[in-house]
Amino acid sequence: MSRLFWFGLGAAAGLFAAKKASEVAKQATPAGVGANVGEGLRELAGAIGSFGAEVRAGMAEREQELQDTVERQTGFTPGRRAPRANGKH
Repeated sequence: MSRLFWFGLGAAAGLFAAKKASEVAKQATPAGVGANVGEGLRELAGAIGSFGAEVRAGMAEREQELQDTVERQTGFTPGRRAPRANGKH
């Protein structure tokens, strides 16, 4: 019984090692490297897009804070054009 157990354990370990070696070999091929690079670029593009969205949201929030401050301190609403002396825009 003991020999059968060790034989089964050795066979399972051999199959596991062969599968891992096959995966590593596939990743070393040009197609595997290309897939890894492509996935990395997709992740990078997603991260850059998220960062850009956060920056734009922060800019809009800060712009609103500054407009509120200007309006509170001067009574002038930024973004609205002041009427000209001759009545034309």
